[in-house]
Amino acid sequence: MTPSARLSAAISVLDDILSGESAERTLTRWARNNRYAGSKDRAAVRDVVFDCLRRQRSLAHHAGAMSGRALVMAHQDLAGEPLDELFNGEKFAPEEISEAEREALGHPQNEATLPEALDFPDFLLPELMRSLGDDLPAIMEAMQERAPVDLRVNALKTTVPEAQQRLAKDLIFTEPHPLSKHALRITQNPRKLASSWAYSYGFVELQDVSSQAVSEFCQAKPGMRVLDYCAGGGGKTLALAAQMGGKGELVAHDKNFQRMNSLTDRASRSGAVVKLARTEDLPALGLFDLVLVDAPCSGTGAWRRNPDNKWRLDAASLKSVIALQKQILKTASAFVKPGGTLVYATCSLLRAENEDVVAAFVEACPEWVVNGKLNLSPLQGGDGFFACKLLRE
Repeated sequence: MTPSARLSAAISVLDDILSGESAERTLTRWARNNRYAGSKDRAAVRDVVFDCLRRQRSLAHHAGAMSGRALVMAHQDLAGEPLDELFNGEKFAPEEISEAEREALGHPQNEATLPEALDFPDFLLPELMRSLGDDLPAIMEAMQERAPVDLRVNALKTTVPEAQQRLAKDLIFTEPHPLSKHALRITQNPRKLASSWAYSYGFVELQDVSSQAVSEFCQAKPGMRVLDYCAGGGGKTLALAAQMGGKGELVAHDKNFQRMNSLTDRASRSGAVVKLARTEDLPALGLFDLVLVDAPCSGTGAWRRNPDNKWRLDAASLKSVIALQKQILKTASAFVKPGGTLVYATCSLLRAENEDVVAAFVEACPEWVVNGKLNLSPLQGGDGFFACKLLRE
């Protein structure tokens, strides 16, 4: 595909997303319907689409319109690309830029509001100001950029230096990250990871460095009984397994059992032993030393990775997820033994989902006390995460 053809594809995909379809589903369908597109073409189209979604409002303001064409045009203009060469109307290329589009591009009629300039929904402004304070502009600007690719070195199989050496043999170059002792950030050739020896044999796992820091914050130790209550795909489950060194009992649970479909294979590849439990199985398993609740949330801390999610978020869905978080935290707390630890975590930047949920829980359940908190944002290098350690007295 030519560069212009890739832009035409990105425009088509974005129009479908703006009409209400999910980004991943739309990109998958486009790739299936256009099998002539090679891996580099698919990657290039995906990059443009996600770049535009991260900066959807500011790009629309720059272009003076909200459409796939307007977003891609603004994206290319701000990147300094030759618009007249790319939008030339030739075969598979976008149509030529009209005089009206050219006049509007870069000449907005009104000054951008803060949510427009920093790319987030209007209704979140008061909560983001309350939650982030003076860091709001810097954090939202970081959210406008692509997320880095981080790896967790699997301590059950290898060390950080050895993992780096094995990755380098496949031309994947990395550097340690200070936020987590087993973290590596890929600096070159991240797309080679899936076919690399180190990944295939479980020496490394894809995991954001902030997520790794939350896993370490839990302080799982060998010999413990540990429950990952909202395990999902199992990234933190496997990190906890490595901390436990293969000693103790590790149980993974998710209300939607199918979300854990890949966890058995991932655990086998990493050398971890994990028991999968359905909701009805949990009461028979007794109490645990440590229970992690990585709760469903707004995902505001992961907007760089899932940028279309922020445009689907509204006040009603936020209120609903906060109610769910409170319910899950209360339910999960029943599986912690006296003297045990409950860790509540979200990939949200919002106090309403973090400190406020913990405060409501502690007020309702006086036998629990806060025993440490962790707040992370892209300013520390990874996704936005919150974690709070609660001790059952």
